[in-house]
Amino acid sequence: MKAARFVLLFVWLSISAFNLPAQTEKKDDDEPIRVDTQLVDVPFVVTDKSGKPLLNLRQNNFVVYEDGRKQEIAEFAATNAPFEVALLLDTSGSTRADLTLIQRAAAGFIASLRPGDRVSVVAYRTARVNDQNTARSEVLNALTDDRASLRNALDAVKTSNGTPYYDSLLDVAEKVFGEKPRDEVRGRRALVALTDGVDSVSAAEFDEVRETLEKAGIVCYFIQVNTRDFFEDNLLGDCQSAIHFSVAQIRRYYRVYYPRSNVEKTFNFCALGDFERLAISKGLYELADKQMNELAQGSGGRVFPVADLAEARSAFKSVADEIGTKYSLGYYSSNEKRDGTYRKIKIELKNVPPGAEIRAREGYTAPVK
Repeated sequence: MKAARFVLLFVWLSISAFNLPAQTEKKDDDEPIRVDTQLVDVPFVVTDKSGKPLLNLRQNNFVVYEDGRKQEIAEFAATNAPFEVALLLDTSGSTRADLTLIQRAAAGFIASLRPGDRVSVVAYRTARVNDQNTARSEVLNALTDDRASLRNALDAVKTSNGTPYYDSLLDVAEKVFGEKPRDEVRGRRALVALTDGVDSVSAAEFDEVRETLEKAGIVCYFIQVNTRDFFEDNLLGDCQSAIHFSVAQIRRYYRVYYPRSNVEKTFNFCALGDFERLAISKGLYELADKQMNELAQGSGGRVFPVADLAEARSAFKSVADEIGTKYSLGYYSSNEKRDGTYRKIKIELKNVPPGAEIRAREGYTAPVK
């Protein structure tokens, strides 16, 4: 009899174990935990036909698709949820003479943000390395909503004799936003950069920067200062008095525009004629435009071109206004393959006024095993 009861117990346990879900874990409150999945965060703005933001929309006003397949929205945040912002101030080149103007414009931007929005200030400085002056990116403070701390960070902003633009974008992703976001700011992290986007001294390159920012899901806004006229006015003529390209800039120009050409290349600035200097300048500024727009468009952000720093204040206000009207949603992709492919995101609107438009993150690259 005991043997029979033991056999029945063994059979019952085996059947019970067999019927348990294979990949489901439970919390104490029986809420399923997703194992080895990635929540895809999508920040976005909705505007009416006149371009004004549409507020007070709800989760049921949106449908999200990945590569044409409808996805289930797992998280949703309305426009009143807080944002985290990395404020990058390029104080190199022609902007060095206007440091006070940059600080005032940045202070106005911070004042335009909402209570609860947190900011980290990133800037450039000149450092002495191996007996030479070089430009470095520097994170001046951790994310905070303490306005006094942010004023102190702005007061600490210095000028630099070079532009570590790509390095500073990596600092934003890895140092400012290196930790996982709090639940209330998932999908609500932004880079706001005042710059011309022309890198001169970075160790990093653009492809690495783009991949890192995309993976972090950071919305990219650029206040693009036009420094080209100033640069080219001081680029020509006597080698000793002219503004120089760095070797890194000349190498980047040839690599991008003449990757397989047999054109004669020189990396010595003083050996370049005026025509070659202007060609390189044109190429570098066009590259900066392309890369800046690529980062902004792909992340759901915008580029605000300004003629000079006097216009930066109003551009900062426009960025602050848009951040205050951002929605965000998150979903777990139904495509569980970890194949490193790029996946397109599309959000559709439901039950909103005719002519409404949405600007959102365009896609993401799936993780790899």
